Amino acid sequence: MSANIAKPFVIHNFNTIEMEHFVRPPLYESLGGSLTRGTAASKLGASIDTLPPGKRCSPFHLHHAQEEMFIVLNGRGTLRIGDEERAIEEGDVICIPPGKAWPHQIINTSDQPLRYISISTMESPEICEYPDADKFLARARINGREDFRRIDFRGAGVDYWEGEK
Repeated sequence: MSANIAKPFVIHNFNTIEMEHFVRPPLYESLGGSLTRGTAASKLGASIDTLPPGKRCSPFHLHHAQEEMFIVLNGRGTLRIGDEERAIEEGDVICIPPGKAWPHQIINTSDQPLRYISISTMESPEICEYPDADKFLARARINGREDFRRIDFRGAGVDYWEGEK
């Protein structure tokens, strides 16, 4: 029995997908690739990332709409979550809900590579905050494409009526 599929169905294998190497010295470095780009998924994002010893993939952050899950495939490291640091290791599944109580960051505190899968709901619009830098990202997607994106520092802002006629 075959299903009528409107667009080509794509299966990605995380051992063979195209990987991108990202480096921002001194703290950030990763080798990662998307598992959902080019697939039929529209509400789910997933990637695989490998962090070298001593590195992290992204700044300490929290989401207002998006949920995330991390599955540690190989290695050990530290999950910075709120005011705590927790050891993580191969086999751990980490679920992060949205909200101010859940800022998080994965850090490879070991002497071996740390490899994990990241899964997220692709909620839009989304506000992401970066507590260490006191900045935010506002973004909106329409049909999987970014329609609006703004990164700025938190501050006084402007009045609602500023610039209006």
